[in-house]
Amino acid sequence: MRTSRRATLGAVLIAALPIAAQAADEFEGRDLVRGEQLYSQNCASCHGENLEGQPDWRAPTPDGVLPAPPHDVSGHTWHHDTTLLLEYTRLGGQAALEARGVANFTSGMPAFGDVLSDEEIMDILAFIRSSWPAHARDVQAQRTHGVALQ
Repeated sequence: MRTSRRATLGAVLIAALPIAAQAADEFEGRDLVRGEQLYSQNCASCHGENLEGQPDWRAPTPDGVLPAPPHDVSGHTWHHDTTLLLEYTRLGGQAALEARGVANFTSGMPAFGDVLSDEEIMDILAFIRSSWPAHARDVQAQRTHGVALQ
């Protein structure tokens, strides 16, 4: 049976759809209201009520710890894949970085794994992510899944 070029291209495009959909599914259907509430209760004291972070967040304190960065688009949260963000929140910054082999970096981010479930952390991340423009969401999805969300 002979396959037309159009049919082959259509099959390739359909086969690619689940990959792009998988990238979107990670945050699709998340409870943004609960994420915002949990963020306010657990994160805002350091990262700011409006995701703005602490002043001078790029300059280490005298003990070598960087202040809490913003989670809005002016920060670097969107530069990281979802797995790292989840691990960073669950394990704390120091443990998450050490697990990835990053040495000589002191993180002040505490572990929330005993306070928040992975589902709650994902709702918080979805809330944070919802504040980013499409380009930042797309870059973050590419770093997580290797594909653009469209």
